[in-house]
Amino acid sequence: MTTSRRGFLTGTAAAGAAVAASTVSKVAMAALPEPVIQTNPLTAPPLVPNTGRPYNPMVTLNGWSLPWRMNNGVKEFHLVAEPVVREFAPGMKAHLWGYNGTSPGPTIEVVEGDRVRLFVTNKLPEHTTIHWHGLRLPNGMDGVGGLTQPHIQPGKTYVYEFVVRRSGTFKYHPHADEMVQMAMGMYGMFIVHPKDPKFMPVERDYGFILTAFDIEPGSFTPRVSEMTNFNLWTFNSRVFPGIDPMVAKLGERVRIRIGNLTMTNHPIHLHGYEFMVTGTDGGWTRESARWNEVTTDVAVGQMRAVEFLADEPGDWAFHCHKSHHTMNAMGHELATMIGVDHTGIAKEVNKLIPDYMVMGERGMADMAEMEMPIPDNTLPMMTGQGPFGPVEMGGMFTVMKVRADQKRGDFKDPGWYQHPKGEVAYEFTGTLPEPARSFSAGGQSMPLAKKGKSVEMRVRKPTGNGGHNGH
Repeated sequence: MTTSRRGFLTGTAAAGAAVAASTVSKVAMAALPEPVIQTNPLTAPPLVPNTGRPYNPMVTLNGWSLPWRMNNGVKEFHLVAEPVVREFAPGMKAHLWGYNGTSPGPTIEVVEGDRVRLFVTNKLPEHTTIHWHGLRLPNGMDGVGGLTQPHIQPGKTYVYEFVVRRSGTFKYHPHADEMVQMAMGMYGMFIVHPKDPKFMPVERDYGFILTAFDIEPGSFTPRVSEMTNFNLWTFNSRVFPGIDPMVAKLGERVRIRIGNLTMTNHPIHLHGYEFMVTGTDGGWTRESARWNEVTTDVAVGQMRAVEFLADEPGDWAFHCHKSHHTMNAMGHELATMIGVDHTGIAKEVNKLIPDYMVMGERGMADMAEMEMPIPDNTLPMMTGQGPFGPVEMGGMFTVMKVRADQKRGDFKDPGWYQHPKGEVAYEFTGTLPEPARSFSAGGQSMPLAKKGKSVEMRVRKPTGNGGHNGH
């Protein structure tokens, strides 16, 4: 992790600009903790606590945890709301808003029972606040602009202070001009570790937030007014193949914490394992209420913590099970051309456009291998190269890598899995028996009211202003 420190406010100017969300001592306000700024989009190592109570730190996927200082028994953090540049994957960057140099902002990790003091400096062009989603705290610290506090104006610093009363998986985000600020990338995770280290122990603890953006190819800034047709689906503002893998040693217990700040639900699926949902933003789930799953639906605004025993070695896919959420730079309202013979048209078009390429008549998999030019600052729909060829995915997709020889506490990528002999699917070259097929469409509940002539439908869903866009 490449971390730099910079002072934002100094001397008496700091004290004059700082405005508390509630009563805070003048001593605390006189010297703000120096903000830590990070711009590296890679996954940072876990931040092992060297002050305060001990805990097993979480690893933020393609993110990092915010350092703190202890001040008379209080954990002090400094968040800076500011414009940031985020690399979604190599070849594409976006101009977003975030915290301390990144979107999402850094993860805040504390321990149940800690008293925390969070300084929030606003370097945005408009006012903001921070809401601590799911946490129990005094009403005046809840962060809803106009309702529980004044807005934090540009150039001002507010202070939030409260005792963290319960452990679990939470997040933070603005409650001010939400449509713009959250669409621009303002959010982060807030993790509260149990005060008893023997409660819910795991060897590996990962976390990230699901987000979505609409960024036109060639542009850099999201369309903040979009509500349905997003074209980039992300884990922590990264898309595959720019999302780092998660790794574990064979036999370790693994927790993955997932938050959803998009405008739709996401069925998150892990290959190779069954897991249990052990926590939500409402707290830890009772053991009697858990059951085995391989997919869990994370609805809008929710948090989920899932756990499993990593007892199957390999490179296991981990992704949203909505297929269009595993694509990059998606176009909308594209005609389906499967089965359409382009031969004649392609020859004629090639006379005018020599580099014209037929696309879609056999499906879209060819796009994963094409090296056709694309607009600046965008990504192919399907990208990434695996050990056996193109991985036809994008968006919300990564890999869970489980290895017998992975050292405990080692989070480095071990490379591709070396499959034992005889454990890889292979081409069959023998004589095949005739496959069984069904030619029946099944029955029906009752006879048709009126029999008509069988018709093969050849219509296309209407598009444009006369269509049903967004339905």
